[in-house]
Amino acid sequence: MHWRKSTYSGGGDGDTCVEIAEAGPRIAVRDSKAPARATLSFPTPAFTALIDHLKEHPWSEARLPG
Repeated sequence: MHWRKSTYSGGGDGDTCVEIAEAGPRIAVRDSKAPARATLSFPTPAFTALIDHLKEHPWSEARLPG
């Protein structure tokens, strides 16, 4: 599998991000700090919908309750 990091990764050693890889009809996701640990995989349409939603409704710490 060819893993790639977000273009938004920056600072430090560049290891504080999520990596993704195409895995047939699915998208695999892993933590770049622990690449040997478990990965998650999603059907490509579901992953695309998630990314589209995040682009429309960006998450920020300012919105956390409490």
